[in-house]
Amino acid sequence: MAVTLRDVAELAGVSFKTVSNVINGYPHIRPATREKVERAIAELGYKPNLSARSLRSGRTDTIALAVPELNLSYFAELASFVIAAAEEAGLVTLVEQTGGDRARELALLQSPRLNRTDGLILSPLGLGQEDAAALAGPLPVVMLGERTFDWPCDHVTMRNVEAARAATEYLIASGRRRIAVIGENEAEVMGSARLRLRGYREALAAHGIEYDERLVARATLWHRADGARAMHDLLDRGAEFDAVFGFNDTLALGAMRVLQEAGLRVPADVAVLGFDDLDEAAYAIPSLTTVDPGREWIARTAVETLLSRIAPGGADAEPRTRAAAFAVVERESAPPA
Repeated sequence: MAVTLRDVAELAGVSFKTVSNVINGYPHIRPATREKVERAIAELGYKPNLSARSLRSGRTDTIALAVPELNLSYFAELASFVIAAAEEAGLVTLVEQTGGDRARELALLQSPRLNRTDGLILSPLGLGQEDAAALAGPLPVVMLGERTFDWPCDHVTMRNVEAARAATEYLIASGRRRIAVIGENEAEVMGSARLRLRGYREALAAHGIEYDERLVARATLWHRADGARAMHDLLDRGAEFDAVFGFNDTLALGAMRVLQEAGLRVPADVAVLGFDDLDEAAYAIPSLTTVDPGREWIARTAVETLLSRIAPGGADAEPRTRAAAFAVVERESAPPA
């Protein structure tokens, strides 16, 4: 026979209601009473009926996280931070991968799978302003990333333009003037590539350095292989540069490998700077100077924002946009002046 709440209450010598309050985390329980109930639960091996609890509370204690691709280290590490923050709040996280495809992102928003969750944290690449209606359903949604449209949901993002400008100014301050960039995507209307290129150009203009299209290497995808291909392209067309700003760390790492294979010294001949502060950036040879965009803060804030929406009355608040602080992380590939 399955152990019931009444069995726990009888062994602990308390009421059924007291046991229920302990299990549901009610704070106003005397420590001695809580200890008796927890001891009885352990002795009897009581397991709560999660389905019944969900029916009573209307909560599943499960959230969904959807990212473009988990084989990009940024999104894998972001997912890890979200899962950790959710666990601290007693939530389970289901992770979805959309490929950054608009149709798949829309399909997810309409998927019956989300009925088994309390809310969604979504990092979109394909959605646009015309898709705002898909976000207007009853399920709370917190948006991540750079696509800052007028959507009816909360938005947690990073300061792409400001951070890219700071990264470029860091290289200029270290004496670099011919700064190549890797990761531009001319097909992108709103997103990381466009915003980081804007920050790069603002920094050049502020220091009287002319923007040179020959120093811009395109990459529609942002993997190591794409960074390597872009660097081969720069070298093959004879571009002259003394620094490289990769729009993410994986692009920068791929580019740095090609520079070294070509006999160029990093940072003596060419300084290299990335963006994201991935864990592996600290262990590259040389270690990669990069931008920490506040990824852990973004993950934690997204979970906290979703929890506030799930809470009673939370759905009535106006949507908010919050942006993380950033910092340039100095390492060997681009030392300061």
